[in-house]
Amino acid sequence: MKQKLFDTINAHEHIIICRHERPDPDAIGSQAGLARLIEINTGKKVQLAGEEEPSLSFLSEMDTIDDGAFSNALVIVCDTANTGRIDDERFKNARELFKVDHHPVVDDYAPFAWVDTTYSSTSEMIVHWYAEIASARGWKLDDECARLLYAGIVGDTGRFSHPNTTARTFKAVQLLYERAFDVRQLFQEMYKKPLSLLRLEGEVLSNFTLSENGVGVIVLSQEQLRKYQVSVNESSAIVHSVANVEGIAAWVTFVELEDKSYRVRLRSKGPVINELAARFQGGGHPLAAGATAESDEERAQVVDQLEEICKAYRA
Repeated sequence: MKQKLFDTINAHEHIIICRHERPDPDAIGSQAGLARLIEINTGKKVQLAGEEEPSLSFLSEMDTIDDGAFSNALVIVCDTANTGRIDDERFKNARELFKVDHHPVVDDYAPFAWVDTTYSSTSEMIVHWYAEIASARGWKLDDECARLLYAGIVGDTGRFSHPNTTARTFKAVQLLYERAFDVRQLFQEMYKKPLSLLRLEGEVLSNFTLSENGVGVIVLSQEQLRKYQVSVNESSAIVHSVANVEGIAAWVTFVELEDKSYRVRLRSKGPVINELAARFQGGGHPLAAGATAESDEERAQVVDQLEEICKAYRA
């Protein structure tokens, strides 16, 4: 399928690359990194689809794309397991559709798909695709490609601390380090926290709860987000603030949205949580997933089911 991706790219003059809604560094890093890789080696027109995410604009900004462009384009969807999370519904109008992803399969929405859950990130997949397929055909990977793909790998591995980090991951990083980009500046951009976010984090931690089954719960209200002027996406920086609490097995962060539903961020140190996420309009990896709770009742259901999962894990 790696060769098929290369051949499919060569067969189209116009390419649009999509990724999932509410993007993280791997979503934009893989999307923009692959786009640049194609552009500098082929001269083809490559556009980035999706809503702008101000907190990640230091990586790349999105393009404004006419509706009619999709019907004459190859659309590559990066880092997205299911159709409901693709951040541009016009992908359905693609002349040809190709999926590149490291998440467990939820939807078989593309006739061509390279999916491999053994990679740490979609950005890592693209680095190895370059090394194994594209470079052998004369393609080059420049400094900006390296910066974007490195950001994606760093983001999804938690700065190489998560169990998805492998020897193969470091081989990809070695290749990227052979290029010249400012790693220090990139880390500063990725992990900087405004004072308002730190104050919100302090308030959240004071109300954090941990059950006897090792389930941690964080709830962020709209009132708190407004009080500290923190966006929903910026609040993701708080997710790992409780990761090293003694006795924690898994934890969930609920972020209230304007319509009173909740964005659900699930993390785990062992219990498998992506099946739980799938029950609530979500998905992801066994130890890191996301979902949606439509009401306070569903929020309680997520916690109850997470309690059951952690209790069984510890039994």
